[in-house]
Amino acid sequence: MGGYRFHEHTADIIVEAWGNTLEEMFEEAAKGVSEVMTDIRKVEPKIKKQIVVTGMDIQNLLLRWLEELLILHDSEGLVFSEFHVKKIEEKNEEYKLEAIVGGEKFDKNKHESRTHVKAITYAQMEIKKEKDAWRAFFTLDI
Repeated sequence: MGGYRFHEHTADIIVEAWGNTLEEMFEEAAKGVSEVMTDIRKVEPKIKKQIVVTGMDIQNLLLRWLEELLILHDSEGLVFSEFHVKKIEEKNEEYKLEAIVGGEKFDKNKHESRTHVKAITYAQMEIKKEKDAWRAFFTLDI
């Protein structure tokens, strides 16, 4: 079973996410980032977006995935509560992620405005396969 939690940092936020599969861990990472910005329990998945990103390695793929969600938030005012990573595959020394996310436009009367996330960073980023789970640590620049 997947999940996420936050770790103390002097100026930023460190997110730890885990899941039974790589796909589930990526979903939990996205939930963690979204939860920093608003209470995702109040976000209805009215708008669906298909996301396809590539990365030169698994860390770069995680960064690009989360960046894409930030771009949609900043450019279209969207917040998300549902994340379905359909597949992650490695092909020709490149990783590719395909996902569907669900959310809606941020509404200050409905959604809590929490912390603005400026960027996802490589600082203290780690992705590892454990016995029966995947775990990631990454830092949010706030």
